[in-house]
Amino acid sequence: MFKSPSDILERQICLDKKNNWKNPYAMTDNLILRRNPDKDKATFVRPAFVRDVEKILHLPVYNRYGDKTQVFSFYKNDDITRRGLHVQIVSRIARDLGAVLGLNVDLIEAIALGHDIGHTPFGHAGERFLSELLYNNTGRYFNHNVQSVRVLDTLYLRNLSLQTLDGILCHNGEFELKEYRPAPPITFEEFDKKVENCYVDKKAIEKLVPVTLEACVVRISDIIAYLGKDRQDARKAQKLDIDGKFSISEIGTNNSEIINNLTIDILEHSYRKDYLMLSETAFTALKAAKKENYEYIYKSEDLENKYNGIIKPMFKDIYDKMLSDVVSKNTKSVIYRHHIENIDTYYKYYKKSVPYSETEPNQIVCDFIASMTDDYFIDLHDRLFPNSEYKIVYTSYFDN
Repeated sequence: MFKSPSDILERQICLDKKNNWKNPYAMTDNLILRRNPDKDKATFVRPAFVRDVEKILHLPVYNRYGDKTQVFSFYKNDDITRRGLHVQIVSRIARDLGAVLGLNVDLIEAIALGHDIGHTPFGHAGERFLSELLYNNTGRYFNHNVQSVRVLDTLYLRNLSLQTLDGILCHNGEFELKEYRPAPPITFEEFDKKVENCYVDKKAIEKLVPVTLEACVVRISDIIAYLGKDRQDARKAQKLDIDGKFSISEIGTNNSEIINNLTIDILEHSYRKDYLMLSETAFTALKAAKKENYEYIYKSEDLENKYNGIIKPMFKDIYDKMLSDVVSKNTKSVIYRHHIENIDTYYKYYKKSVPYSETEPNQIVCDFIASMTDDYFIDLHDRLFPNSEYKIVYTSYFDN
């Protein structure tokens, strides 16, 4: 069931294109804000937000998207989505929406490509385990959207725009809304307070509202991107008994239907407006589909047993060992050689007065673990704890 735009919407869009209509609610390049406004000025070749896109793409840790779990961690199957593909799909859906709505597609792309760069290995399970460890040691919470901002703004000092950083902070796709209205513009000082609040208030990320319509587009596109794709991947994983369990809904049941129908619904109810809106029917269907995904995929007994029974204790093993190495200043340890030295090199280049190695030890450990790919995490655990009872057995290409 693939829906098409209404005749009224098509005529309006065609007329606007003919008349070179400009969306008055779009973010314009001249409004870009950076911490250091004297650097990274826009040029004809590299416009304002294009620079943000390229800063993210060329960051060393961007490569690691390719081996980070989206949902399924324990399969050797190149057709199952990794986080690197997810961010590209989010970018594509969001750019398609943004282009029709007349928004700044360069800003959209920057937010989309950077939104998960601080994500842990093993997806949201890894995020949950790392947050528990950080909280038990410091009383602070870990959230992947906050870590994405930290990676880009603090660890690698990319001088990204406030608009891009705010969109990344506020992207969280776990909280669906019927209506997305941008918040008023903020300063970097206000933004930094929003970030800090997420560390100390567990509910803070549920209240985040982005300051641009472009960021609102990325936020809803994040949900659209994973809703049907995770179902597609679950079927490829073959171990989850999901066939026949998803209800027939207004937005469809498979990936292509869901992307198309939600995109059309948003355009129908958002075009020429200063906010995004879903119809009541589509929003109800989206919530129901997401609930089914949780019931049949994300909280399936098979996945939960592996994450809680194997990955969780491995997180604690690595966290405790890395924390011990940082506190004792063991410069021969892995966390120094593979992480602290790299970040300190960036700090020296940018003439930071305080070395990264003097950061609070638990934060350093969180930065390191969050930066890991799945394979690196497993290899590190095997190296540190060769006799551990916790071992990952992958479903291979040739298993049933």
